[in-house]
Amino acid sequence: TSILSALPFVIPPRHVQDEIAQALDALDDKVEINRQINETLEAIAQALFQSWFVDFDPVRAKANGEAPESICRRLSLTPKLLALFPDRLVESVLGEIPEGWRWSEIGEQVDVLGGGTPSTKTTEYWDEGQIFWATPRDLSGVAEKVIRRTERKITAEGLASITSELLPEGTVVLSSRAPVGYLALTKTPMAINQGFIAMKCNGRLSGEFALQWAVHCMSEIQQRASGTTFQEISKRNFRTIPVLVPDANTAAAFTACAKRLYDAISENVAISESLSETRDSLLPRLVSGELTVEGNADE
Repeated sequence: TSILSALPFVIPPRHVQDEIAQALDALDDKVEINRQINETLEAIAQALFQSWFVDFDPVRAKANGEAPESICRRLSLTPKLLALFPDRLVESVLGEIPEGWRWSEIGEQVDVLGGGTPSTKTTEYWDEGQIFWATPRDLSGVAEKVIRRTERKITAEGLASITSELLPEGTVVLSSRAPVGYLALTKTPMAINQGFIAMKCNGRLSGEFALQWAVHCMSEIQQRASGTTFQEISKRNFRTIPVLVPDANTAAAFTACAKRLYDAISENVAISESLSETRDSLLPRLVSGELTVEGNADE
């Protein structure tokens, strides 16, 4: 503390401090607005999944004889979308489901993969790396369920040194330990470490569908975790979790709707990241006097 208390620094006049604060607050306000918008978009995606694939609202309405115009108005559906849904529920081993849909296991519908870490002792695996490499830390404290970039990067040699592969955009990553439950949809190709389970979606179920399925099934995912030092869910236990598979057209319709939502979320995240970088680079230059705030901050 004696060293810190003796450290000289320049204090701008109060009116300059206020101008700097106003300028930076404008950037923070825009970041907060983007966060709120993304929260709303995520809620829409969750509500859509809940209505279509959990509560079966369109199917129940058709089965009850409700007029198509009324269903479309109440559930915000087009007649074309409504026509995709069957008009009756049938019994299954896990309760009533729409006719023509079926139960499966998530491991039969998506590729369930793990990750790895290149040796930190080998510099050529890390120095000047260009490949995004995610750890659960990259999702810690992040509200949005998308991941665009990572704190660390690895080289092509680093990727080749581990058993996991480069995951394509649209992969769902789930932290499998310490803690279990961070979720995100990749919006750029990346590798992951061993703290994740990845769902690579090449079949009927898209990344957007798998993401919302995981949100809905999170309590079961966490219940399947085990361990003495910390809880962890294995790929074997994860693969057998049930998933309801709709017909291909309904699954594709959901993906089309949800993808627009998550593309918008990703774009807002990109804007917020740029604004945050601008704020962090401006602050020391404004405080030091290298840059000055001219006029009203709103301008």
